[in-house]
Amino acid sequence: MPRREYWFGLPALRTSARVARDTVRDRLCAWKLPGDTCCDAVLLVSELTTNAVLHTASSRVLCGLMLTADERRLRIELHDEGSTPVRPPEHRAGPGEESGRGLFLVQQLADSWGSARSTRAEGKLVWAELTAHS
Repeated sequence: MPRREYWFGLPALRTSARVARDTVRDRLCAWKLPGDTCCDAVLLVSELTTNAVLHTASSRVLCGLMLTADERRLRIELHDEGSTPVRPPEHRAGPGEESGRGLFLVQQLADSWGSARSTRAEGKLVWAELTAHS
């Protein structure tokens, strides 16, 4: 069975995080992935999209979902036009802070994650991988 892939582009707007969540949820349900994996993937794509929209000067973002042939690993990629690599958070946001938790959530939910230069956009990609638990 070949690996499954799905790609979609969005404008770099705050409202795109909702569209990304809905798109990922629909696609992963169609692929019949376990509910916990779907929930984690939806949260990851939401945080990655929000981070790209708020912290880069991108006009568009490109999101990709890749499921391994054995359906055990899901990779989420978010390509943007930013040039600054994304690094693990240096400190946790305090209780009174309204932002600063996104990458901490990514770090906690994903089995692995990182950033690199994008081969699909003029900028970088941030990726996260999950084990598809049954």
